Amino acid sequence: MDKMWAGRFTGELDSKANDFNSSIRFDSRMYFQDIEGSMAHAAMLGAKRIITQEESDAIISGLAGILDDLDAGRLQFDPEAEDIHMFVEKVLTERIGEPGKKLHTARSRNDQVALDTRLYLRDECTELSQLIFSLMDTICVQAEKYAATIMPGYTHMQRAQPVTFGHHLLAYAMMFKRDAERIEDAVKRMNYSPIGCCALAGTTYDTDRDMEAYSLGFAGICMNSLDGVSDRDFCVELCSALATLMMHLSRFSEEIIMWASWEFKFIELDDAYSTGSSIMPQKKNPDMAELCRGKTGRVYGDLITLLTVLKGLPLAYNKDMQEDKEAIFDACDTVKQCLEIFTPMLATLTVRADNMRAAAAGGFINATDLADYLTRKGLPFRSAYKITGQIVARCIAEGQTLETLPLETYREFSDKFDDDLYDAINIENCVARRTSAGGPSAGWIARQIDYIRTFLTTKKREMEAKYSV
Repeated sequence: MDKMWAGRFTGELDSKANDFNSSIRFDSRMYFQDIEGSMAHAAMLGAKRIITQEESDAIISGLAGILDDLDAGRLQFDPEAEDIHMFVEKVLTERIGEPGKKLHTARSRNDQVALDTRLYLRDECTELSQLIFSLMDTICVQAEKYAATIMPGYTHMQRAQPVTFGHHLLAYAMMFKRDAERIEDAVKRMNYSPIGCCALAGTTYDTDRDMEAYSLGFAGICMNSLDGVSDRDFCVELCSALATLMMHLSRFSEEIIMWASWEFKFIELDDAYSTGSSIMPQKKNPDMAELCRGKTGRVYGDLITLLTVLKGLPLAYNKDMQEDKEAIFDACDTVKQCLEIFTPMLATLTVRADNMRAAAAGGFINATDLADYLTRKGLPFRSAYKITGQIVARCIAEGQTLETLPLETYREFSDKFDDDLYDAINIENCVARRTSAGGPSAGWIARQIDYIRTFLTTKKREMEAKYSV
């Protein structure tokens, strides 16, 4: 097909160079946003009498027809087209004639692609946020169900202090809440319109950039035309938020993988989210969690791609910036895919509460509570700490636990020990007494769940209000 820019050239573009230059294979996914932006542009051109109202109406009607045909599958993308912008303009001109050639007045592909990308990613952020909210809601359901299920908490991968499975899950809910907020913050800076910046220096036409911006739901316009066409900070910022989200998802996946192992046996994954081995018939592999963990590196790579593409670019637009889309598209696709599989995997897993409780009993995770017991009896904490360490060593030597060691043995170390000792070091009581803010006590787990659910309710109402127009 003839290039829209062919007037300057007398020779043909090499076929391999044409393929190398073309972006239709990946930017065609922005067809809705490209047509949406073009409709707003045509409306502005007509309102400002840069083209006639009849021409504006014809363009908008023609674009609506193209959109309907693409949605219905009646129109296929031309692989020979250079990009989605040229494809739409070519089809439009074929359908409505000369008015189609006037659509590109007072704009450039530079500001057009910047506009399409912002519009597309803004829509993607809505989908991403909804998926995060669904995961957070699932975490709340599971946390409520297992609010009293004792398990060991770890530091350095060593059993440390008693918590509950509900408390552990809620730590991830807090992480995903921050991820959702980071995406929301990225949208705030993304939500400014570059259309009308043209190639780099604006236009001599009497355009109304604000009209276009507000009709497309933007908060305002990019105030500098050079920055408007060359800015891809919003891609980097969103990809950074997605990389952080994937880091959290990877940490969660790592724990699920460990918990599902025979060494832990804290959980069992549903068959729908596990696979087997081609040679070992006993295997039940946590492949979905492993893939989420593995795909984290892919999103990190997308972020590094964006940063590297942009790091040496002079103002304003450069063809290098075509490389932004595959990276940010891949990051969005990968995160959505992972969230869509992770949420039901978490919702359907089986918790082995007995194994969690047994692990909690065997790791001296109530040692801090034993030291606190002595402190409450009047000993300085450091003295209590030393005595507790000696008692733990004695238990290890004799194959005992703190709960099974006889009281008379305790009294060899201190006369502060009394009949109330075993109540103080009972693991359930240790958890229940951890009533400091944010801890694993029943009251604070309930408050954490309420905190997350209040956040989710607020965000869902905001989305409903936004899309109920």
